Amino acid sequence: MLVEEKILLTPKDVKPSVRGWAVMGVLNPAAIRWSDKKIVLFARVAEMPKANIGTSIKCPMIVSDKDVKNNGYKLSSRKISKTKIVGEKENVFYLENKTCRLKTSSNFRRILLDKSGFNVEKIEELPVFTGTHKEGQFGVEDPSIVKIGRNFIMTYVSISLHEGVCTSLAVSNRLRNWKRHGIIFREQNKDVSLFPEKIRGKYVALHRPEGFFEFSKPSIWISHSPDLKYWGEEKSIIQPRENCWESERIGAGTTPIKIKEGWLEIYHGVKKDRNNKNVYSAGVVLLDKKNPGKIIARSPKTHPLFSPKKNYEKKGFVNNVIFPSEAILDLNKKDLLIFSGAGDSVITVKKVAIKDILSHMHFIGK
Repeated sequence: MLVEEKILLTPKDVKPSVRGWAVMGVLNPAAIRWSDKKIVLFARVAEMPKANIGTSIKCPMIVSDKDVKNNGYKLSSRKISKTKIVGEKENVFYLENKTCRLKTSSNFRRILLDKSGFNVEKIEELPVFTGTHKEGQFGVEDPSIVKIGRNFIMTYVSISLHEGVCTSLAVSNRLRNWKRHGIIFREQNKDVSLFPEKIRGKYVALHRPEGFFEFSKPSIWISHSPDLKYWGEEKSIIQPRENCWESERIGAGTTPIKIKEGWLEIYHGVKKDRNNKNVYSAGVVLLDKKNPGKIIARSPKTHPLFSPKKNYEKKGFVNNVIFPSEAILDLNKKDLLIFSGAGDSVITVKKVAIKDILSHMHFIGK
């Protein structure tokens, strides 16, 4: 499979929104093609205090919405005594009271690309979207944007003090000012991808709920809604497969792309390596046009569409991560531009022929 690939953004390219903080990662962008054919990214930017001094750890948290110098919000840090920390993993501190806190806080920045999707033209210095002191106090993550009618609809992960890890929704008509509509999938539910049009008169979403008592491993579900607020008609449609690159969990990634064969969805799958560490790879599934709960074809168990091979995918803030977050048709209508977070540190773009993606998949029943 011929793949044209490039690193688009690294932490060095983005300025922190708070003096004395550092950008640890720029990752997992939403992407949408604007009316002039250029591409707008909403990149997730993860920031943290530069120094954790003495016997305390500084955990970032939004404490006010009234600091206009920081684009309408005030990001601060709360000290936690190291004696109360009983463990840590990647971006998380685990506390003795059985709760956890994040080492970083994420916001969204607008990035303008050229029509090819391979060149950055502008990076906005201030966040265009953040959490608030009422919702997403610990940050917002992993946006996904579709345009339905005249409105841009964004789903995103909100990490809140009382509600935990949920998926929330916001609407805009110019990708600038957003009206928040609150939680649509409650804790813990993320990796939400909206279909870019109604199907049989209803909005449709892919998502990944997780239960505290697991009878099965986390899988991709489908849900339907008359109004984007109330969701139902839910079921698990794509499950992890044993002894392969997605044996631990899977989750939706890109906005489904409509091609003549069906809906094309690039998703992520996780396995454990020899050291019991997670490895994130990218797979692809083809869903029926009229009944997207039906699987037509899927990446084989033997190999994913992409696995971490490049150094920036294998080494980062989190190692061994390819996290596909958006796909856009190239202007030639023959190739797909796949935007991903790599190593939870940088944003990459991969250009792949749709015919090669279809050839990679195993068609059900064949």
